[in-house]
Amino acid sequence: MGVAVRVIPCLDVDAGRVVKGINFKGLRDAGDPVELAHRYDRAGADELTFLDVTASSSERETTFDVVRRTAEEVFIPLTVGGGVRGVAEVDRLLREGADKASINTAAIARPEVIDEITRHFGSQVLVLSVDARRVREGTHTPSGFEVTTHGGRRGTGIDAVAWAKEAADRGVGEILLNSIDADGTKEGFDLELIRLIRAAVTVPLIASGGAGVPEHFPPAIQAGADAVLAASMFHFGPDSMIAQVKTAIREAGYEVR
Repeated sequence: MGVAVRVIPCLDVDAGRVVKGINFKGLRDAGDPVELAHRYDRAGADELTFLDVTASSSERETTFDVVRRTAEEVFIPLTVGGGVRGVAEVDRLLREGADKASINTAAIARPEVIDEITRHFGSQVLVLSVDARRVREGTHTPSGFEVTTHGGRRGTGIDAVAWAKEAADRGVGEILLNSIDADGTKEGFDLELIRLIRAAVTVPLIASGGAGVPEHFPPAIQAGADAVLAASMFHFGPDSMIAQVKTAIREAGYEVR
């Protein structure tokens, strides 16, 4: 691996508060996003990701305010997703202080939006968020994984590997790969899913979903992740957790920031 591995806390934001559940269900309050951002910055996080899990029009101004307040006080790179539909939303997020925008549902509905955003701002600002799960009964895809929307609640029948490849070909700068099956379980990353996506794309790949202990991270990197993302174990764990994760990665022989 040519570049250092990044460790990224993820903050799922709902109505201005950080929440976390299991398989995107049973959400519980995890704190103020700006306070948590400060905590993670001090603890050595390489980047932060904010995902607006409701992204309704009534809440979007709250999210913009959270981004603005965070960017004013925390200076590590910030990716923001949820409700990003096109150039206008990306422009607003960047103006409020985000470094990158993450897109999911809007790109599934109209893949051309990837071309429009990357043509306008460059590939480096756009992250494709892929919420993937193993196919359910009655659905078939070549890889055995499908793309989902609405926090994993709705299957699309779209092959997750083919979609990641198409998005990379269209110019997304990174792929945030979240395993819906593993999300919040703390039982480890879905290594099969990571390997399949890694074999299909060359853009940086962020692995998400399932981390529970520092030892879960090196296998994800070995499977092909360039960065590793987690939420629950950082939100509810000790302040030293990011340092513990970096130590585990370093001891496994990988360069870490």
